[in-house]
Amino acid sequence: MSPESLIDIFREALSVIVLIVSAVVLPGLAIGLVVAVFQAATSINEQTLSFLPRLLVTLFALMFLGHWLVQTLMEFFIEMVNRIPQVIG
Repeated sequence: MSPESLIDIFREALSVIVLIVSAVVLPGLAIGLVVAVFQAATSINEQTLSFLPRLLVTLFALMFLGHWLVQTLMEFFIEMVNRIPQVIG
């Protein structure tokens, strides 16, 4: 196994991780920003006000994107299993 192939596998794994995490985190980040702007505009200093919308949006993102997330992970896993002979031999 060459170092280049190991680096390629690692790069692909990182790109899949970043893609999956960003699909779940970015909607919550956007809602948190909207709630923060609303709190700043209305001078409401309640810490728990931004928690519930972010939680709900994250849960909805997991619910709606769950199939795609699992499919992406499965495709990556199958590709890694298919690469085992190349890595070993």
